[in-house]
Amino acid sequence: MSACVPARADSARTKHVHQPHSPPPDGPRRFRVAGADVSAAIAVFLIALPLSLGIALATGAPLQAGLVAAAVGGIVAGRIGGCPLQVSGPAAGLTVVTADLIQHYGWRTTCAITVLAGIAQLGLGCLRVARSALAVSPAIVHGMLAGIGVTIAVAQLHIVLGGTPQSSVPDNLVALPAQLANLHPADLAVSVLTLTLLLLWPRVPGRAGQVLGKLPAALIAVAGATAVAALTELRLPKVDLPSWSSHALASLPDGPVLGLVAAVLTTTLVCSVQSLLGAVAVDKLVAARPALTGRVKRSNLDRELLGQGAANIVSGSLGGLPIAGVAVRSSANVAAGAVSRNSTMLHGVLVVIAALLMVPALELIPLASLAALVMAVGLKMVSLNHIRTVTRHREVLVYAVTTCGVVFLGVLEGVALGIAVAVGVALHRLTRTRITHDDTEGVHHVHVRGQLTFLAVPRLSRVLHQVPHGADAVVELDGSFMDHAAYETLQDWQKTHTAQGGSVDITGRRPGTRISEPAEEDGCRCRPWTPWRNHQCERPPKPAPPGTDGQAATDGPPGGTLGTATGPNAPGATGATGPTGASGAADGPTGHELARGISAFHRNTGPLMRRELARLAREGQQPSQLFLTCADSRVVTSMITSSGPGDLFVVRNVGNFVPLPGEESGDDSVAAAIEYAVDVLKVRSITVCGHSGCGAMQALLGSEHGCARTPLQRWLRHGLPSLERALPDRDADEQEQKQEQGHASGRARPRLAGRGAADTAERLCLANVVQQLEHLRAHDSVARSLSAGDLELHGMYFHVGEAQSYLLTEDAEGGVFELVRETNLTA
Repeated sequence: MSACVPARADSARTKHVHQPHSPPPDGPRRFRVAGADVSAAIAVFLIALPLSLGIALATGAPLQAGLVAAAVGGIVAGRIGGCPLQVSGPAAGLTVVTADLIQHYGWRTTCAITVLAGIAQLGLGCLRVARSALAVSPAIVHGMLAGIGVTIAVAQLHIVLGGTPQSSVPDNLVALPAQLANLHPADLAVSVLTLTLLLLWPRVPGRAGQVLGKLPAALIAVAGATAVAALTELRLPKVDLPSWSSHALASLPDGPVLGLVAAVLTTTLVCSVQSLLGAVAVDKLVAARPALTGRVKRSNLDRELLGQGAANIVSGSLGGLPIAGVAVRSSANVAAGAVSRNSTMLHGVLVVIAALLMVPALELIPLASLAALVMAVGLKMVSLNHIRTVTRHREVLVYAVTTCGVVFLGVLEGVALGIAVAVGVALHRLTRTRITHDDTEGVHHVHVRGQLTFLAVPRLSRVLHQVPHGADAVVELDGSFMDHAAYETLQDWQKTHTAQGGSVDITGRRPGTRISEPAEEDGCRCRPWTPWRNHQCERPPKPAPPGTDGQAATDGPPGGTLGTATGPNAPGATGATGPTGASGAADGPTGHELARGISAFHRNTGPLMRRELARLAREGQQPSQLFLTCADSRVVTSMITSSGPGDLFVVRNVGNFVPLPGEESGDDSVAAAIEYAVDVLKVRSITVCGHSGCGAMQALLGSEHGCARTPLQRWLRHGLPSLERALPDRDADEQEQKQEQGHASGRARPRLAGRGAADTAERLCLANVVQQLEHLRAHDSVARSLSAGDLELHGMYFHVGEAQSYLLTEDAEGGVFELVRETNLTA
């Protein structure tokens, strides 16, 4: 029997045998909780405890329901959910919905609705539609939260004043004057104290504020108000937690079917959208944390929906409030340094312990203090930052309609109104197209602002026919969409106009939009920073026309027309020599690529930058920094620094060297650029940027340093100090020679944070950046500006293959290059 015959199938059931000459297998893994998770769980617990009671009070539910929801949200949603650091529990965004359900159906039926909403969330999670929920306009979500916040604040204001809230915002506003006339001083005093502590506690100055600020303001506010009320023996309503044996659980839903279906859909929608948006926000907060706090996986939104559904089923079954992801507790969890879902689960366990063992202490809390806390939370939901954002994006109408709809009609009705207005605004923008025509120095400009659809075709045709026959015309498209009807109208007019002796230049087009016939033949859709290989499109060569020697049979006129300018008077038409002159050098591949690139700039980028470049031409250059980098073609300084014209004064050479000043080793070209940038342009910083795969570093490693016969070999001698820094253990003769030349030795080598250098060449690239910064300090102009505090020096390493940049920090011996993290700059 052959030894290659596979083993029997039942052999798969045999136990794994420990291989000889290998370490013994580890014992059973023990459950461990990181210290960061423990501290984060305590911080979140201290915030969740008073908020859970306050939200239960605001909804009119039994106060135990808030504790049940907090515990279940921490344990169940924390264990099953797809966002490890999001904390779930009773959310202020669900207060209005839950209060309305309790008023119409009673508490037991509300618990049943919570269970049904959880089942619906499980179904949505299984269908993997979580990403679809993010398609809701942020203006609608922010408007919904603002409306809920206003509703909460107005209702809790009555409890703050010592009264009882009404069922709706209009009723609460109508009853407010009578409530103000019948104040309860004790309730008002406790509420004012709570709000004062809540406001001032994070603003305690000095070192004491840094220590005390670690305690959550919500806990301090409620605890302080409770202590004052107990010491002064104020007579006012307090928390009442009945025995858990009499706790109300869910029952079968009782009510009209359509009303129950609408209630389940409303609860499902609000819980799901708030949780999913919260998970996305938590991912952004985690990404902005320092790398030393530990890596956390990105959220799985479908799994998060499953976790929220399971939590709502359990919470509703146990008589708890509906559950959703909570922004305040989640952000506190991330800020406290949590590294896994253990922090969320442990916070839920702490809530269970508090609910069982701290009942006497919880019953000392005044209701007015909890009402003041929840009112402050509701007011924070009306975010000025959100209002500025929607105003900047011209969606303030959607925000305002959603907010007013939630306040006066209800959550589901307000969201529906917001969606309808958002769709109307989108259609209005799609159909709103402004088309103008003007004549400047004999050139007729047709400017189209907005989207070109069939609805704008009559106006477009009318304006285009105002251009005289045989005239030069420029059509500027300022929009991102053009349908087929508008495309054909513009193309037919262009053919007719050029046939009558005119010229047409269509500018400002977006990627993927081609108008004229030459562009169709060219087939080039490259635009700045689109994926490319050397930014050139492959095109088959055209056959030479009859009667020619083949020299002119190129891809098109070299000067020219890349699908935009046509007609006998257009640049690059028959008889034109193109930008390279009459020698025909552009007919070769390199010259043609250069001409194509220039033509693309004239057509796409030039019109957008002309005004800014004209300003720079008038005012002169005022760059903020000198950027010294390698001449490598893969290092595009403007791209990797997101800079534009006038921002960087760039010096490039082989190896990004900064030669030391002096007659023998100096280099007047680099030194002159440094002196001009520092003394004349007054730059505020100088950056030396190295990169991976540097050919100069490879040549420096492989060359013989004793003889420098060629210009390249003589130039590479400026990198010998970098070689000594990166490889201090080279042979003794070379080391002794460098010491005689005055170069330091034995210095610590710079490194990348989080990983080691890939190879010797990368170590040399990093050391070269640090070494060239030392050479910079030897230049007189740099030394003077550094001593005066007018200049900063920065080291940078760009990894070409990873498209990631690292900045040098001097917090460790030899220097560490830290990866630049992504941050949110839109707020």
